[in-house]
Amino acid sequence: MKIPGKTTLVLLSLFGSLLGAAAAETSLPDTIAAPGLTVVLTARAVGQQIYECKAGSDGKLAWAFREPIATLFADGKTVGRHYAGPNWEHMDGSAVVGKAAGNAPGKTAGDIAWLKLEATAHRGSGTLAGVTTVQRINTQGGVHAGACDKAGVFFSAPYSAEYVFLKKG
Repeated sequence: MKIPGKTTLVLLSLFGSLLGAAAAETSLPDTIAAPGLTVVLTARAVGQQIYECKAGSDGKLAWAFREPIATLFADGKTVGRHYAGPNWEHMDGSAVVGKAAGNAPGKTAGDIAWLKLEATAHRGSGTLAGVTTVQRINTQGGVHAGACDKAGVFFSAPYSAEYVFLKKG
């Protein structure tokens, strides 16, 4: 039986969409999955993870994570920024602040962890206003380790990640 060309394309497109959705759902670790939520925005972050050389509770110097500084991109355009808090701010003036709720290791030892963050505060009434959960996935880089010799010294580790902004409903 021969299927007409348009029907074939529609079926292939539908099948590909279903496979893509299934792969996206099954590829996330349970600790950061957010079943039942709707994607508001997926943005690629490119920036730095900032570390500071500090004395630990044992008095020894070690690198401590301080803050992220990144630009957010969607569809090849700058759509916002990510910074300490953690905060994500959209160009439309909306923003969300999050608190870590789950994590999973990055793909390599040099990749920062994947995270699930719950929204704790909002600003503005734009794109990020209704966001309840933020996922950081597909991380590359951002880890810094090793000895530090002088308290107060900073180190910037380049990183990239995808941030998925989700809401209920």
